[in-house]
Amino acid sequence: MSDESTASADLIPGAAGVPGGPGGQRRDAFGAGDSGDTSGFGGLVTPVPILSSTARPFGDADADAVYDALERAFPQLGDAVERVVVDRGELTVHVRRESLVAVGQTLRDDPDLRFELLSSLSGVDYPDDVTGRRLHSVAHLTSMTHRRRVRVEVSVTDADPTVPSLTSVWPTADWHERETYDMFGIVYTGHPGLTRIMMPDDWIGHPQRKDYPLGGIPVDYKGVTIPPPDERRSYS
Repeated sequence: MSDESTASADLIPGAAGVPGGPGGQRRDAFGAGDSGDTSGFGGLVTPVPILSSTARPFGDADADAVYDALERAFPQLGDAVERVVVDRGELTVHVRRESLVAVGQTLRDDPDLRFELLSSLSGVDYPDDVTGRRLHSVAHLTSMTHRRRVRVEVSVTDADPTVPSLTSVWPTADWHERETYDMFGIVYTGHPGLTRIMMPDDWIGHPQRKDYPLGGIPVDYKGVTIPPPDERRSYS
């Protein structure tokens, strides 16, 4: 395991996109040895920039081929896409939510694209997103025909966290959307059965949001009670 205790933005490998503003912070799960921090983070914090659009041509043959094909197959693409980022050889298309399903159908059905598989769908919380749309729904697509991958991302506000469900395009989105709803509170409209999948139905809050309290329960161990992380004192 690498030592990330000195990690900073300067140590992040260069990206093809240009940072478009702060997106939040990535925190490790392990404490630093001499920091006195008992929260479990130990100061291991890496700023996560939100990248702005990458200029065309992208300089990546697969990314250029995918986006060229998408432009040909979906004439309204200019109105549907907010930005396109190529970072570390990976293509991410940021789509307006009202166009998500139509773009998804094109990615799946066009013979030059053929993204037949939604391999995963997850949420990300960027509480410092300057646009105010902190909640991101990210679909990871795979073309088994052309051996390519692409991410399709939609961002929404906490006040209106609705995103159209992709289950009508890729049935594999079903449980992924349920988990993202459970953990992040993104509501997938049109989902056939959007209920919690990990937490109890009456659970309050969404545990993977950055502002969710660390929490925990007291643990008795050989007569000693270990308080939950939020209640532990510092030893500094």
